Amino acid sequence: MGSPEADELSRNPRKEFLWRGSWRSTYLNLSTSHLPRVDCSFLFSDGLHRPFLCSQISLDPFTKGIPPHNQIPRLGDLTLAEFNTSWTNRPFILTDPVKLWLVYQEWNEEVLLSKYKDVIFRAEAVDWPLKAYFEYMNNNIDESPLYLFDRDFVNRMGLVVSDGDGENEAYCPPDCFVEDLFTLFGDERPDYRWLIIGPERSGSTFHKDPNATSAWNAVIRGSKYWIMFPSSASLPPPPGVFVSDDQSEVTTPLSIAEWLLTFHGQARNSPGCLEGVCYEGEVLHVPSCWWHLVVNLETTIAITQNFVPKAHLSSAINFLKNKSNQVSGFRSDVQDPYSLFMERLDKRFPELLKKQEKMSNKRKWEKVVYFNDEDGSRDGIFSFGFKDDIDDEV
Repeated sequence: MGSPEADELSRNPRKEFLWRGSWRSTYLNLSTSHLPRVDCSFLFSDGLHRPFLCSQISLDPFTKGIPPHNQIPRLGDLTLAEFNTSWTNRPFILTDPVKLWLVYQEWNEEVLLSKYKDVIFRAEAVDWPLKAYFEYMNNNIDESPLYLFDRDFVNRMGLVVSDGDGENEAYCPPDCFVEDLFTLFGDERPDYRWLIIGPERSGSTFHKDPNATSAWNAVIRGSKYWIMFPSSASLPPPPGVFVSDDQSEVTTPLSIAEWLLTFHGQARNSPGCLEGVCYEGEVLHVPSCWWHLVVNLETTIAITQNFVPKAHLSSAINFLKNKSNQVSGFRSDVQDPYSLFMERLDKRFPELLKKQEKMSNKRKWEKVVYFNDEDGSRDGIFSFGFKDDIDDEV
């Protein structure tokens, strides 16, 4: 039976939220001086022990000692031309651009709290004032701490953001990421930028970014460990990741810590594995369709943004057209994102669309008529292959 305060909190969670160190104490409105002492001397439970273990393990054994061939490349900066020539399909970390941002020079936990303490932000399934989230973030023992992941932070915080050197601009994409074909959607664009704040152990289990987009993730304060794998029709998903045939459902261990305990060693020795730590003032590139897991190594503040470079136009079109049931982030009044995108692409970049259609027709022909041997090499023997028309993922 809860207290009157707890009952009121359950009816109206936004009225006043005070984090009291645990979910039970918060719900029952118990002060730290009235925490119950439960005798567990004769309690033995694997079901209770596993989450407790995952909430206590050190991340160091998993995030240090990265083999040289697994390390994500680190660069100072890249031009757009260099990115398009050599790096669109490769993860990398840039060490220089973020350090020029106003938010990098000004933001920390104290500054954010002083300016935005009463502003409501989304932390996974709950909407909390920033001061309530910080109270939780700095005093919890959860196996999977709640992750503040807010898509409307620019408006909530009144930030000035553009693709160039605007006056009082909070941040702007690094030069190599400014090419973004999803800007053609204008105000109908799907969700594409987020403020991310979380304590140690918070993060995201294995996933691919939405709508076949690429992404950059910039660390303002703290540090993040990344482990990544390429994806294609011929490659299995990362160890411990199970995907439905149409890739609409992804099953992984319940928490990041559980995946690390169970599958990290196997993953580190798997082909294509890349790992790295993105430190304060650095930004990481996630290519379209790459699997990635990320975990905060300490309290971390970051900004991430999704984009579609010309090199990945095919993947984005293919996703919008052939996986419409998996398209996400659009407002409910945007009924046909694929047709809308193609219409605006034709209007703004007609030559690019013609080139894309030509490449698509060539790929379809090669899937109908191809030459192969038992080992996959071409041997000049004609055969028909009626395969799925969906292009292979990157």
